[in-house]
Amino acid sequence: MNFATRLAAMSFIALTCWAVPVSAQQAPPPDLPPPQRQPSPNTYGPDELVGAGHKFFGNVSRGLASVIERAVSQWGLPNGYVLGEEGSGAFVAGLRYGEGTLYTKNAGDLRVYWQGPSVGFDWGGDGARTMTLVYNLPATSAIYQRFAGIDGSAYIIGGFGMTALTANNIVLVPIRSGLGLRLGANIGYLKYTPHATWNPF
Repeated sequence: MNFATRLAAMSFIALTCWAVPVSAQQAPPPDLPPPQRQPSPNTYGPDELVGAGHKFFGNVSRGLASVIERAVSQWGLPNGYVLGEEGSGAFVAGLRYGEGTLYTKNAGDLRVYWQGPSVGFDWGGDGARTMTLVYNLPATSAIYQRFAGIDGSAYIIGGFGMTALTANNIVLVPIRSGLGLRLGANIGYLKYTPHATWNPF
């Protein structure tokens, strides 16, 4: 079953269970840790990230360097990144599902899946390739948790959007490129898991 088929099936089933109160879906994000500015053997520099992103995004990557430069200036140098594919759609309330691979320099590669609701003032849907910069990850298994944040997707830099989510001092910065219209800020979380699941909660 391909990604699009799984996404459609998961979205249908999850929407039938959309009775969870909004207050139970989200929690205030913690304060962001200070960014790591100094390079280390386990972090990725801007040139490495741009190179990986160019290979992944291909001919839509003209604005990628600018987005990565902004991310590094705000959050420093990541010690991992995820390349994957996701789909989402929302009108006041929506769902997001994705799958990809976490890359690290010192702990190998790891298959990951993510899902979660998004609640806010946005409209439409998108199917996007996603590059997520990962900061302060103490171990690869630490990515398997919920990450909360403000996810305001406005593709304003060469067709790319950049957001941030946090949990337990770990920061994720998804950089998205894809089809669809998503305006405003939608507030929710993403739950990362080792296996695909139909439950976004």
